Amino acid sequence: MSEQFTEQATVVGAPGGNKGLAQGSLGFLACVVLGISTIAPVYTLTGALGPTVREVGTQLPAVFLVGFLPMLLVALGYRELNAADPDSGTSFTWSARAFGPTIGWIGGWGMVAATTIVLSNLAGVAVDFFYLFLAQLLGQPDLAELSAVLWINVLTCCLFIALAVWICCRGLATTLGVQYGLVALQILVLLGFCLAAFSAETQAQVPAFDWHWFNPLAIESFSAFAAGLALSIFVYWGWDVCLTVTEEAVSSHAVPGRAATCTVLLILLLYLLTAIATLTFAGVEESGLGLGNPAIQENVFAHLAGPVLGPLAILMSVAVLASTAASLQSTFITPARTLFAMGHYRALPKRFARVSAAQIPRFATLCAGLAAGGFYVGMRLLSDNVLADTITALGMMICFYYALTAFACVWFFRHSLLDSLRHFLLRGLCPLLGGAALAIIFLQTAIDSLSPEFGSGSHIAGVGLVFVIAMVIFLLGVALMLLFRWRAPAFFAGQTLGEEPPRKALR
Repeated sequence: MSEQFTEQATVVGAPGGNKGLAQGSLGFLACVVLGISTIAPVYTLTGALGPTVREVGTQLPAVFLVGFLPMLLVALGYRELNAADPDSGTSFTWSARAFGPTIGWIGGWGMVAATTIVLSNLAGVAVDFFYLFLAQLLGQPDLAELSAVLWINVLTCCLFIALAVWICCRGLATTLGVQYGLVALQILVLLGFCLAAFSAETQAQVPAFDWHWFNPLAIESFSAFAAGLALSIFVYWGWDVCLTVTEEAVSSHAVPGRAATCTVLLILLLYLLTAIATLTFAGVEESGLGLGNPAIQENVFAHLAGPVLGPLAILMSVAVLASTAASLQSTFITPARTLFAMGHYRALPKRFARVSAAQIPRFATLCAGLAAGGFYVGMRLLSDNVLADTITALGMMICFYYALTAFACVWFFRHSLLDSLRHFLLRGLCPLLGGAALAIIFLQTAIDSLSPEFGSGSHIAGVGLVFVIAMVIFLLGVALMLLFRWRAPAFFAGQTLGEEPPRKALR
C-alpha cells in the first residue's frame, strides 16, 4: 500500500483546495519547530558568520538587526496572503495570481532554486562536521581531513541527501518525530556556547562589548552593506516553510502565519546573542582566532568550539550535525510542496502532483533530492570555496523571490488597502517597503558580484563565480519555463490556476 500513488485532480476555480496532502496534521508548535529547523540556526551561523564579518567587520549585530527588518515586513505580507489564500505553492501561486502565470512560474523557480542551493549547502556542512565528530569521538585527528578528499566528500554528501529524502518520503509524522529533539539540542548547545564565550578568557586584542556594533552607518560602503545584508538575509531564510505546510496545518488561514512571525522573532534574539558572544570572544582580527581570519571564516564553530568549550567541544559538532540533519529533512518540504503545487496547477508535468499513500508528494521530493545532489557535486568540482560562494548566491535568490512575493501582496490586495489602517500597513506599506529593500539588495549584490574579487575570489573568465551561479540558475529557469510553456500551454493561458479567492476573503 505504501508504494501506491493517487493523483489529485486540479480543481479549477477553487484556490488551494484539497490537493491530497495530510490536512490538519500540524499545530502551532509543530509549525514553529519546522520553521526553526529549516532555518537551522547552528548550521547557518557556522557558514555565514565568517563571510558576513568579512564584509562588515564588527557591525555584525547591526547587519543582523537590519537584515531582520525586511524579513519581518515580508513575513507580515506572507501572513496576509496566507489568510486570504492558503496554498502550498505560496510564492508561486500568489505571484501567478497577482502578476500572471509567467511571473508566477519564475517566482516558483526562484524558490525551488534557493532551496536546492541551501540543501546542497546543508549536506556539505554536515560532511565537514561528521568527520570532525568522528575525529573527536575516536581521538583520531586525521579523520577530520577526510572531508577534504573530494570523492569521499561528494559520496558522503550524496548519502546524507539520500537519507533525508528517504525520511521525508515516509511522511510528516516521521519527519516531526525527530525534529523536536534535534531542534532542542541545537538551541541548547548554541546557548551554552554563547554563555561559555562570554565567560571564557579572550584574546588580548579583542575589544569589550561596544554599542557601536549596532550602528549600521559605520559600515564602510553601501556595497559592503548590501553584501552583508544579503548574507544576513540568508541566515533568516526558512521561516516561510510554516506557510508552505499551510494545507497540512490546523486552522490554515491563521496558525501558519502566526508561526512564521514567531519563528522570525525567536531567531533574531538567538542571532544577536551569538553575534555579540563571538565578537566578544574572538574579535575580527585577521590572525589567530579572529573572525577576520580567512581560515576561521570558512567554518567558524569548527575553529572556535575547542577554545570556547574545551573538552565539551564535541557538543558543537553534535549540534551542527543535529542542525543539518533536522534542516535537511524539513527544508525538503519547501521545494517538494512548491513543485507539487506547480504540478497541481499544470505548470509542470502532472506527475509532480501525485501523492503517496502517506500523503506526501514523493516524486517532487525525489526530484528535489536529485537536484540538490547534482548541484553540490557540480559546485564542489568547480570551486574549493563552495560554501561561501553558494551562500552569497543563495542570498540573491532569496531576495528575488521574497521581493516578488511582497510586491504580489500589495497588488493582490490593491482593492482593500484603504479599507482600514491595518490593511494599509500590513497589506500595503509593510510588504512594499520590505520588497523594495530586498530588491535593492538583490540589484546591488548582482552588480558587485560581477567582480572577480567578489565573495571568495573564485571566477570564470574574469566574472565572479557568485554572479555566474546566479545567472546560470536564472537562465536555466527561463529555458525550462519556455519548454513547459510549449509543452503545457494551458497554465500559461490562465486556464488551470482557477479563480482568485472571493472578494470577501480579501477584505
